[in-house]
Amino acid sequence: MRGHSFLTMVLMVVAMVGCSSSNEDELRQWLTEQRNQTQPRVTPLAEPKQFKPESYAQAASVEPFSKEKLAQALKRDSAQTSSNVALIAPELARRKEALEGYPLDTMVMVGSLTKEGRPVALIKVDTLLYQVRPGSYLGQNYGRVMKISETEITLREIVQDAVGEWVERPFSLQLQERSK
Repeated sequence: MRGHSFLTMVLMVVAMVGCSSSNEDELRQWLTEQRNQTQPRVTPLAEPKQFKPESYAQAASVEPFSKEKLAQALKRDSAQTSSNVALIAPELARRKEALEGYPLDTMVMVGSLTKEGRPVALIKVDTLLYQVRPGSYLGQNYGRVMKISETEITLREIVQDAVGEWVERPFSLQLQERSK
């Protein structure tokens, strides 16, 4: 135990000798030299821009929050709503057809023919086969058959857009070849 305390004391003496004032003096001298050599570089600020007052030209126009502006916007919205109602009202008043109960993606066009000089398309839904003519309705979005060709049925659907307004959208069903 005595040897251990002696060794600890010797190490403390060596550490104190290492931190003598001579190294501290050298360090202070070096710091002083560095401070004297370093010159701060400050860029001067730019001159402020001259302020030029502008006259307010919109003082005579309609205030954005006035009652007149609100009335104009409401008239414009009611005109759009009436055109949307005119688009969807006839669809709501008529009797639904059988194929309006199925989504269009469940329908498959399997053929076409001409009957009494008018084109007729053959539509398969589940295991049932339906005949469709121009003017018939398909799908759940008020889809009306506009044209039938040998390979395609062209529809016009009435759907709501992101804003909630009713718009017409074209859609087509292509003839599906039977795979073996």
